[in-house]
Order: sequence, then C-alpha cells, then structure tokens
Amino acid sequence: MSKATDNVLSIRNLSIDYATQEGSLKALRNVDLDIPKGQIVGVVGESGCGKSTLISSIIQLMANNAKTTSGTVFFEGEDLLTMSPTKLKSLRGQRMSIVFQDPMSTLNPVLTIGKQMVDIQYRDKRSKSQKRQRSADMLAQVGIPDPASRLNQYPHEFSGGMQQRISIAMALQAQPALLIADEPTTALDATLEVQIIDMLKELQSSIGCSILFISHHLGVIAELCNQVVVMYAGEIVEQGPVSRVFKSPKHPYTQKLLECDPASIAKKTRNLPTIEGEIPNLSDLPAGCIFTSRCHKKTAQCEELKPKRHAVTQGATEKHFVTCHLESL
Repeated sequence: MSKATDNVLSIRNLSIDYATQEGSLKALRNVDLDIPKGQIVGVVGESGCGKSTLISSIIQLMANNAKTTSGTVFFEGEDLLTMSPTKLKSLRGQRMSIVFQDPMSTLNPVLTIGKQMVDIQYRDKRSKSQKRQRSADMLAQVGIPDPASRLNQYPHEFSGGMQQRISIAMALQAQPALLIADEPTTALDATLEVQIIDMLKELQSSIGCSILFISHHLGVIAELCNQVVVMYAGEIVEQGPVSRVFKSPKHPYTQKLLECDPASIAKKTRNLPTIEGEIPNLSDLPAGCIFTSRCHKKTAQCEELKPKRHAVTQGATEKHFVTCHLESL
C-alpha cells in the first residue's frame, strides 16, 4: 500500500451489510484500497461483486438498509464515514465527482445543457456569464464543436457519445481531486469507447485528478488504468499494477476472467469461455475462500480456512497483492 499522504483516497477494512428478509447480506468485506494522487485505478469483477456498493460508500449515498459494520474511508485526510452531512454535501461535485454509465438518464431532458452546467456551479461566487463561459470552455475541452451555441441545446439534440462527453465535462468542471467513472463507456459503441478513453487520459493529465474507473471491459482497464483491483463477491482478491496483474495473474478468479476476455481467444469458436458455477449466497458465506465453489485449483485448505492477503512482489515499489492460499505456499 502507498503512504496515506500519497493517496487522494484510502479505504481500510471496509465492510458493509444490507438488511434483507433472508438476513444480513454481507456486500463488502474487509476492503483495503488506495487511489494514489494523479493515478487511474480500475475495478473489475462480475455483476454482484460489490462495485456499486463500493461507489456508494465513497460518495456516502447508500441505501436505507445498508450498514457500515467496520472500516474507514479517508478522502484527502478526512474520514468520510464520520463526516457531517453538510461537509459531505460540500465535497460532492466539488472535490469528488461521478460519471454514470448511461448519460441519457444522467442529463435532465427538459433543461438545456447550459442551464444544467451553470446550475451545478451554484456554490461558485462567479457571475452567470462567467459560469456559462466556463461551461463552454469545458465543452470545448471534451471535443464538443461550437460549444457556446450548443449550451442552448437540449440533451436529445446530441448523440449518445456527445452526451457522455457532456456528462464528463460536468463532472470535471470543478476540477475535482477524485473522479469516479461508473462504467462510462458501456453504453457506447467500440469507436466511441476508444474516443472516450483517450479523452479521459488527456483530461486526467491536464487536470491532475485521480480516477476510480469501474468497468467489465478488461481491455479498457488495460488501456486506461495504472492499477487494477479485482473484486469477487464483496472481496478484493487481487490488486496491483495493470501490467503485472494482466501479465501474471495470481488468483484463479483473475486467471479465469482473463481467459473469458474475447480478445484473448486465439481461435474461432461457437461457445465463449465462461466461469462455471455461481456467486455464493452473501447471506450465508462459506467457511473458507469465497471462490472455492468455482475454483479449478482448490484444495481442502481452501474449503476450511479464509486466505489472507499478502504481497506477491516483495520489495517492489508498486506492490502486487493477492488473497489466495495457493500463493502463500
């Protein structure tokens, strides 16, 4: 792990439960995660792995039945879990921003783009004309042509890719320290996806913010991110520099994920590779490793004892961590 002073966000031992009719659903368990200043950290995993709960815990907008049972979430040196609602409200949209998956549900269809971009600057003391100019400048930065006149247009007058660019412009308008990108390219075609990735790289470099990038697309993570975090059923099973994790994955789940990536398939096939089995019931967790029921390398120890997290690359500047009994032998 990096030093706390090197990170814009540091999460330690975070566990979150949801109260359900079946009992307590343990959505996140003992999560440790750092987002270094000026870096892009990607999070990958199947649906149900805890990515959405992780995001909601960071921005502190959790469901009514959610309960944080342990942990800390330090953002710029302050614990978000103990912060007052007023202080949290002042951070959202200013020091931390979020871009959602579907821009069509993010932008208000009955308000012009200009009004929406000006309205979110309500805490800024600048004049309305200055705010509009700032909005136009930000639209130009994300590649929207003739930005000043397009402030007067409505969301439906833009393509899906341009709407996502506008959403990113709105999120970065206040130059936040942390941008959370929640699968921002999933609703776009492959060509637009590449454009958005390149644009995010340029904006992150120019603004200097950190990015937490959530995605199912391993190729996007490999292209965009400095570090990758692999989640499975509410736990982080592997994390480290993208080049190391993708080149030499240590956890069986990470290995299976990479095998399922269509880009890794060398020969034509009718059936795409899948990971057999299902995610375990998070209301009734197994005694041992969370991945045991689907693991092709499991041993008796895996079914009885929970593995501990340890560093694969001892002494390296950027550590590669894995939570697996096989790698501790």
